[in-house]
Amino acid sequence: MFSKLKQFKDIRDKAKTIQTALSGEKAEGSAGWGKVKITIDGNQHVTSVHIEESAMSDRGNLEGYIKDATNDAMTKIQKIMQTKLRDIGGLDLAKDMQNLMGKS
Repeated sequence: MFSKLKQFKDIRDKAKTIQTALSGEKAEGSAGWGKVKITIDGNQHVTSVHIEESAMSDRGNLEGYIKDATNDAMTKIQKIMQTKLRDIGGLDLAKDMQNLMGKS
C-alpha cells in the first residue's frame, strides 16, 4: 500500500513539473492579416488579446478573426507542448497512471 502511495506521489510530482514547464511556454496566433493577435500559454490559458482599431468596424469579421487567431494559437501551443512533453518525458505520465491502477 505504501508503495502505491509513493508511486502516486511520484506521478503527482511529475505532473506538477510538467505543468510548471509548460506554463512558461507561449504561442501567438493571428488573423485578419495581423489585425487580431491572441497569445496562449502552455496551460492553454489566453494571456493576451490585441485587436487593431480597424478590425472593430465589422463585428462579423472581428468575430471570425478572434476565432481564427485563437485556433491558430492553440495549434501552435499544442505543437510546442508535444515537443516539450517528449523532451521532459511527460508522455509516460498516462502509462504511469495505468500501471498504478493495475491496468497494463
